[in-house]
Amino acid sequence: MEVRALCIKLSAVFLHVVPNRSQFFEYEPVTFYCEGVSHYNVVHKLRGKIKSCSYTNEKTATGSSCSIKNIYTEDSGEFICETGGGEKSNIINISVTAGSVILESPAVPVMEGEDVTMSCRNKTTFSSFTAEFYKDGLPIRNSSTGYMTIGRVSKSDEGLYKCSISGAGESPESWLTVTANHTESETDPSSQPGCHIYLILRTVFTIMMLVLLLLLVGLLHCGKISN
Repeated sequence: MEVRALCIKLSAVFLHVVPNRSQFFEYEPVTFYCEGVSHYNVVHKLRGKIKSCSYTNEKTATGSSCSIKNIYTEDSGEFICETGGGEKSNIINISVTAGSVILESPAVPVMEGEDVTMSCRNKTTFSSFTAEFYKDGLPIRNSSTGYMTIGRVSKSDEGLYKCSISGAGESPESWLTVTANHTESETDPSSQPGCHIYLILRTVFTIMMLVLLLLLVGLLHCGKISN
């Protein structure tokens, strides 16, 4: 039956970025990977299809890729994967700065319970420095290593993060998204609304077939009596 297709959970188109961070210095390279499809476009919400992408349309374990040799400040914004059939991926927000400081934080959502490490990066030096980390505009931690780890993140850790380095400047802000652990009802295809419809239709179909079978048997029986 066609309705069985309602019960099949299709793999979603998923966009991720390498390196996995939401902030970049201008002229850095970046690669977008679109999992689940072999032909697609990487689309900027405001500028449309990214023409500077070097596409590889081979469908690999990590997905087809779109590499940008140099990313510019005007490339800042929201990116998605879009297929020819109109499927759209998750959104990744990228911030590109011409400044000297960025916050390296995950571009894709992190799962509740995971440990998340953020680092404050200085474009001009790799020597040790002290960094100040902020959440929603308020200072939350001072680090002499330039790193900050949030252990076992929860929804309360969502927010806008940035960092600053004395004498070098301040990074842009980036939003950290925390997703809840998937429950069995969320991952089990049989719990999806389409599957409930399928089960109802299957039950109705079975009842109708039994009724028709009984009617057929009754008609055949009546025919024998008449003869």
